[in-house]
Amino acid sequence: MTAAPVPPLVVANASGFYGDRFRAVHETLTEGFLDVLTGDYLAELTMAILGRDQLGDPGRGYARTFLRQMRESLELVMERRIRVVTNAGGLNPRGLADRLTELAEALGLEPRIGCVTGDDLIGRAEELGLGSPLTANAYLGGFGIAACLRAGADIVVTGRVTDASLTVGPAIAHFGWTHEDLDALAGATAAGHVIECGTQATGGNYAPPGSAAPGPEHPGFPLAEIHADGSAVITKHPGSGGAVTPGTVTAQLVYEVAGPRYPGPDVTTRLDTVRLTEQGPDRVLLSGTRGEEPPADLKVGLTSLTGFRNEVELCVTGLDARAKADLAERQLRAALADRPPEELRFTFVPAEDPHGPTQDAATARLRVVARDPDPAVVGRSLGAAAVELALGSYAGFHLTAPPREARPDGVAATAAPVPADRVEHTAILPDGRRTGIAPAPRTRPLEEVPEPPPPDPLPPGPTRTAPLGLVLGARSGDKGADANLGVWVDDDLAWRWLVPTLTPDLLRALLPETAGLRVTRHLLPGLRAANFWIEGLLAPGTARREGTDPQAKGLGEWLRARRTAIPEVLLGREGRS
Repeated sequence: MTAAPVPPLVVANASGFYGDRFRAVHETLTEGFLDVLTGDYLAELTMAILGRDQLGDPGRGYARTFLRQMRESLELVMERRIRVVTNAGGLNPRGLADRLTELAEALGLEPRIGCVTGDDLIGRAEELGLGSPLTANAYLGGFGIAACLRAGADIVVTGRVTDASLTVGPAIAHFGWTHEDLDALAGATAAGHVIECGTQATGGNYAPPGSAAPGPEHPGFPLAEIHADGSAVITKHPGSGGAVTPGTVTAQLVYEVAGPRYPGPDVTTRLDTVRLTEQGPDRVLLSGTRGEEPPADLKVGLTSLTGFRNEVELCVTGLDARAKADLAERQLRAALADRPPEELRFTFVPAEDPHGPTQDAATARLRVVARDPDPAVVGRSLGAAAVELALGSYAGFHLTAPPREARPDGVAATAAPVPADRVEHTAILPDGRRTGIAPAPRTRPLEEVPEPPPPDPLPPGPTRTAPLGLVLGARSGDKGADANLGVWVDDDLAWRWLVPTLTPDLLRALLPETAGLRVTRHLLPGLRAANFWIEGLLAPGTARREGTDPQAKGLGEWLRARRTAIPEVLLGREGRS
């Protein structure tokens, strides 16, 4: 007798970061069917924030928003028998699990709660050669989550797992996959990567080729319908806002990845094998994904505090703005000479038009950023020095806002490898039993993928200088000190132009801030996409880079606004996704 096929697993994600839309959990639970609700609350910067929380109170270290969301929705979760999997445990998953138990008792509920630990290596940092960071957390995989679910957990709380593992773990439990099911694991990883950032898969932060129109006002959160072979349909609840298209899915697939091989603790996913098929409105099938054995090492995310920071911004209006700014810089440096900050930077931002028709257009800015281990040096001292110039500096002196107290600086985020067998990946089951989770039995070194053969180039024809965004979409982001910039086009004709045209050299020419940096291009022909990995653009890392975009979120839109020669055959076409 042939066994009945295992039904698909419907996984929803209702949080893409710590601070995402609070009502999304309740919305996702009530707008349609799902089997598993996931929530991703962690990023490099978040780990440092939680680490700072624990410095003041060792009982903290988890995402408290999740607890408030469960206060509102736990009864609904239990009533509908939906499993919940979240990394909101952060640095203290046991603590969050205990608080959830207390909350459930107060509500008269009895959820079975599992917990995944072992990622936190801060107590072994010296032993493992990791230095003296604020936080040190290994990125665990999905098998610990699966062990908790197989033991009957209604809720699984983890610390640092890979974002996609929140989806992969439930799929492992549902389908009974093992480490040998590499293609299935890779398919679920690709699906998890698409939905991990919430509404970025349903039209949020999205500008399709040929358009820069704003996205939907209230996009719904995404779902992945995962099948036994690892293929998955990305969709959303009927009637929720936004849209799921090949374009929105591609945009997320190329977000914050380095190359065709996407390494994880359970599998290395070959993004160059993913194929997208539009099945109907708001339904995109991910299929064909191949998997390889994972690397022998786990990635360990490290964060460290970098002292304190303060800043003031001086407004410089009209004529001779550069000379006025130079005077203010000399005056401030002199005022701080007795105890200068460890780091003092002045950045001059020219006016839009010194002779402009509005005062804002005619006003330049002088940004002053000070950093020091001592908050007093960059707090009242800097503020007083700036204020004291008010009547004795350049003509028209004024500040954008009153100076404020020093605040903890952004964090330096780095990563280091640690052998997987030195990390004690542990599942704490709902009955309190602890079970160790073995690493992948077979591993494979991570190697570069040779660039695929180029497509046939477009025949020669007339061109027009125009913004790149008329023919390509882009999405960008940060990984420590490096930036990722993924671009894609929506048909084969544009792909035949993109591959020979948008090279690392042209990218450096179009984005002068990347000049002198190592830029690596990876092609993903199945997605008609190219990913650029730009090393050191965000140095020294995470939120410490100067400027208005320290996490490179707008880098892709800057590229789309840059002008270059584009074949006229690609311009002005309709029907872009």
